[in-house]
Amino acid sequence: MAQLHRQDAPGAAGVLGQGAMVATGHPLAAAAAQAQLRQGGSAVDAAIAADAVLGVVEPMATGVGGDLLAMLVPLGQAPLAYNGTGRAPQALTANLVEALPQRRIPERHPLSVTTPGVVQGWWDLHQRFGKCPWAQLFDDAVQAASQGFAVAPVAAREWALFQPVISRNAASAALYRADAPPRAGERFDNPALARLLQAVAAQGPQAFYAGAIPAACAAAVQTAGGVLAAADFSAHQGNFCTPVSTSFRGATIYECPPNTHGVAVLHALAAMQDQAIDMASAATQVALVQAMEAAMAHAQQTVADPAGNTVCTTVVDGDGLAISLMSSVFKRFGSGIGVAEGGFVLQNRGHGFSQPGHINGPAPGKRPYHTVVPGAATRDGQFLGVFGVVGGAMQPQGQVQLLCRMLAGGEAPQPAMNQPRWRLEGGRVLAVEAGMPPAITAALRAQGYREPTGEGELGGRSDFGGAQCIWRLADGQLCGASDTRKDGLALAV
Repeated sequence: MAQLHRQDAPGAAGVLGQGAMVATGHPLAAAAAQAQLRQGGSAVDAAIAADAVLGVVEPMATGVGGDLLAMLVPLGQAPLAYNGTGRAPQALTANLVEALPQRRIPERHPLSVTTPGVVQGWWDLHQRFGKCPWAQLFDDAVQAASQGFAVAPVAAREWALFQPVISRNAASAALYRADAPPRAGERFDNPALARLLQAVAAQGPQAFYAGAIPAACAAAVQTAGGVLAAADFSAHQGNFCTPVSTSFRGATIYECPPNTHGVAVLHALAAMQDQAIDMASAATQVALVQAMEAAMAHAQQTVADPAGNTVCTTVVDGDGLAISLMSSVFKRFGSGIGVAEGGFVLQNRGHGFSQPGHINGPAPGKRPYHTVVPGAATRDGQFLGVFGVVGGAMQPQGQVQLLCRMLAGGEAPQPAMNQPRWRLEGGRVLAVEAGMPPAITAALRAQGYREPTGEGELGGRSDFGGAQCIWRLADGQLCGASDTRKDGLALAV
């Protein structure tokens, strides 16, 4: 096995390789992806194996109780998107939401729970692009869940920060040790999740979407006051679809179509296409924030309101298939409603619905606005890159800043990723990451963008995202980059 290492040096160019490459959010996930690739697996096999591990080691971010989206670039073919987002329960009516404050589903409300799409997404992707046997994709995840793993530093910090979320639900409190959240380096295991993953490996998605698990999920949600039912699981389907795209600086950028806000990336890039871009210039940064603000506003009107947390795995295999796979339970620890029988927490994507009457208003079986946006780029019809930036509303904003640095500024992926970022929080609120040149910060504040002062769960300590990227360099080499804001790494295979 190749040595697993992080690219922590700010000046590091990234990990270079000729054959296959993975960039993901945790060393154990990278090792799982590497194992599949070395056994002749496809990029999809590797991404599924990594994603299953991430659901074990980053339970506040993702897991089988969440959703999945992917962007694929098959060799010699047009990019393809997969939408594995779940739908609202059939019993979620507009009348239920009308009775809530502000006529919106709150962040952690029992009505926010939507049907999970991760497991079906793994299956659908594997059916179309997998090479390795389905059952072996989960070996590393099962081992981590059954034997335990050392909690990584960023995960430990978020675990402690969001302890109040898991403490409000008995199943989650017991499952995730709300009384004593694990610290960095402490071991944590999840036997119930190990058993569920073993069942999924042996039986396929029916182990999750039929039988005991849907019944347990329905009981947990309905006991809390929600309306998710076992029948919502049997009705779930994901789908492959055509991405939306735009040209930018000699490349074509592909994003997942609505119900995601990937269109915000394209609108912001289109607005900057003919402008001079110098990321060290205050004028460029002001123009970019303004373009992003307009793009996000358009998305909110045509799709819905954003926020959340996610994980991302990017893989390119030796045959040239590339994938950016992203999964999420939305907010940290999702709805906070745990399912003891399966060892996971259910997502709260229903918070993404707007008020009744809006184009994204709630309705039975409807998909809400989704923040997860895996992306890809081609140049002259050939693969250029796969990428993703986790962090809810930060996802399109992080992608735009990263792509401007790489495509307009010529920066290599890892240095571009290491640069400080800004994040629009809503309204005229703009968080600026430590390390941003003072002149740029001053110019942004002079435009009326004020500093966050406690908005929401992360107000005042904004999440500037965590990116994963694999990029084809001019000399043909692959360059993998993994954000130092997270616990992951890039690895040549």
